[in-house]
Amino acid sequence: MDLSLLAVDTAPVAWSGRNDGDGPAHRRWWQAVATPTGVVEEATAETPGQAALLGFSSDAGVFRNKGRVGAAAAPAAIRAALGSLAFHGTRSVTDVGDVTVREDLLEEGQKRAGRALTQMLDAGYLTFVLGGGHETAFASYLGVAATAAVGNGARLGVLNLDAHFDLRNDPSPSSGTPFLQMARAEAAADRELNYAVVGISEPNNTRALFDTAHELDVKYLLDEDCSSQRTQEFVSAFLETVDVVYLTIDLDVLPAAVAPGVSAPAAYGVPLPVISAVCRQVAQSGKLFHFDVAELNPEFDIDSRTAKVAARLIDTLLR
Repeated sequence: MDLSLLAVDTAPVAWSGRNDGDGPAHRRWWQAVATPTGVVEEATAETPGQAALLGFSSDAGVFRNKGRVGAAAAPAAIRAALGSLAFHGTRSVTDVGDVTVREDLLEEGQKRAGRALTQMLDAGYLTFVLGGGHETAFASYLGVAATAAVGNGARLGVLNLDAHFDLRNDPSPSSGTPFLQMARAEAAADRELNYAVVGISEPNNTRALFDTAHELDVKYLLDEDCSSQRTQEFVSAFLETVDVVYLTIDLDVLPAAVAPGVSAPAAYGVPLPVISAVCRQVAQSGKLFHFDVAELNPEFDIDSRTAKVAARLIDTLLR
């Protein structure tokens, strides 16, 4: 796959990080991630387990949703946090660069990111996106929904780790609308959106949003109900209904003390060990098809705390 065919605005650059040596025993993420300047080898039966990451640098959706802007800087911050982590994964990882949403051209940027993801997914990669506000989710959906796997009838499930439904019925798409957009797109394709959410904050979702969730048969678990066992059972039941999973992580699902660097910090939140266990459970199911991490806002982060959490969850998913 020629990188020139991918709709990226910024080519990947070499990663950096702590250097303890060049051998496999010393390897860290910055030494493991490939940053090709020309060609990405297609994943084949002989080279299984390849992953590819795409940055989605966008503030437009958060701005439209009247949130605290700054998420456009998140892809670089997450790369920096990942760089020095020890690399224990078995997958090879390729960084293909960033799609950047300039000014208010959100929809065009989402389409370009979606096209790039579809190409990589159809080539056999496990793909993941570093957002960006949660408008990242609709870009991810466009990429996943257009794949041959979904087109050929694979049952798609969308699992969202989030304090919010993001089902707003607004005239302009934003970080608060992506899952209603997905539901409408699935209906247009004669499918139903299979959507589940872990971590819903009841005080931060209006009755109208709960009504929309019920109309769409959204499965959800309130933040106060997210014990380890109940969450594991909820996710297990969801996984039984799907063939491929698109997992999206909105970092505001976590308590504000753990993830302060988001547009809407959580007063309650779901404990990090529970969220990490969900990531491990989905990865081990063999059904993980694509994932993204959204809503990191480095401007409001403390000691890179939120970026480090994002990096840790990505590392868990890529084991």
